[in-house]
Amino acid sequence: MKFMNEFKEFITKGNVMDMAVGVVVGGAFKAIVDSLVADIIMPAVSLITGKVNIAELAFTIPNPANPETALISLNYGNFLQQIVNFLIIAFTIFCVVKGMNTLRTKFEKQKEEEEEASGPSTEELLTEIRDLLAKENK
Repeated sequence: MKFMNEFKEFITKGNVMDMAVGVVVGGAFKAIVDSLVADIIMPAVSLITGKVNIAELAFTIPNPANPETALISLNYGNFLQQIVNFLIIAFTIFCVVKGMNTLRTKFEKQKEEEEEASGPSTEELLTEIRDLLAKENK
């Protein structure tokens, strides 16, 4: 029972739920990026390079074990397409994280300015009270 209670506590924490939502949204975003690359970017690259479909680019070499019938195919075109996918996703995540860090810094500065403008801190007030009490006792 202790194990199940620990699991329940872990799964109901807010950051775990946020992470789960992030994974689902990330999966959906990946599907969009895959479509963007496969249906828009790669056909444009194909027009520029004169190749029909970049994703189908491959080296074929004879199989040393069976040179007469089997060929080995190294599909570097698909690899190039996946690199483009990765770069788009990585750039998007970079922009989101950079934006969040900028907002966090802005809010922290604003909070510090508000604290400074609100007057002396608790420590400063206690120090003043101590000093006044010390003067009265002399």
